[in-house]
This record gives sequence, structure tokens and C-alpha cells, in this order.
Amino acid sequence: METVKSIYLGELRTQATHIQSDTTINTDAPNDNHGKGEAFSPTDLFVASFGSCMLTIMGISAQAHGFNIDGTTAKITKIMSANPRRVAEIIVELTFPQNNYSDKEKKFIELCAKECPVANSLHPDVKQTVIFNYL
Repeated sequence: METVKSIYLGELRTQATHIQSDTTINTDAPNDNHGKGEAFSPTDLFVASFGSCMLTIMGISAQAHGFNIDGTTAKITKIMSANPRRVAEIIVELTFPQNNYSDKEKKFIELCAKECPVANSLHPDVKQTVIFNYL
């Protein structure tokens, strides 16, 4: 069964519909690539999925081990290269709320973050920079 259905709306815009939930996401080409930049670009969604995947896997793992990461934020920065035009680096800065994480929990969190399915699906040429901030 299909997962997502996308349609080209014209003017460098698309709409993707998640089949199971019927939720939609619109994309727009970025300003630096002939678009208006009025919505996520496809590469914005790409890097957003990387950060969201990390948060999800860390959350699942933390929950399974009796602690939580509720309130953790991810600031995600996309670095593009020109030839070929592609995402060259993704920087994810994770900030965890004050929760007195033990050294063991921190190590566990950091291992889980780097093993999310999106991270494992990236081409080796895409640099992954992950920063962990514990308050």
C-alpha cells in the first residue's frame, strides 16, 4: 500500500498527502532555486525528517528504559552544495530540558539519536553534525 501521494500544483509547489492519516504538507521551491519560499522546500522536509526521526527514536528508547525526553528541541540547519545541488551537511542541535540525566542515560540518548532510520539511510557523503545540550 502506498504511504504518500504527491501532486504537482504548479508554480513549483507540491502537496503530499499521508495516506493513513489524510494529513497534507505543501512544499514550495526555495528562493534560491526559482521559488517563493512560502512553505517547506523538499530539502527542508528532508532535514526536518532527520531531526524528527532522532527525537522519535530517542523518545521510544527513553520510554522503554523508564525516563523521558519530553520538551527536547531540535534546531536543524541545512547546508547545501552547488555541484551537484544537494544537501551536503545537516546540523542538528538537540537541547534537552533540565531532567538530571545520568551519564548512562546521556550515553544511551546519544547512541540512539545517531542510529535513527533516517540517519542510517543517508548517503555517506552527507555530513551529519549532532550537538547535544543538556540543561
